[in-house]
Amino acid sequence: MSENNSVGLVAPQSAHFDTPLALKSGDVLPQFHLTYETYGELNADRSNAVLVCHALSGNHHVAGKYKETDKSAGW
Repeated sequence: MSENNSVGLVAPQSAHFDTPLALKSGDVLPQFHLTYETYGELNADRSNAVLVCHALSGNHHVAGKYKETDKSAGW
């Protein structure tokens, strides 16, 4: 973490899934696109991953900045 308490510059990543996703409601998404960001590095045993789900914001951006001049560092 930098001296201004930010994770620094981040870049959104994305993945597209063609496999149908069955929802609890019974509906099915035939395909979907997922946008996410990662921070830091995954350790050797892959035990330091944290998934943040924040459906109410409608945005994947949690922390960091896309460019140095951004005023907001996430939520």
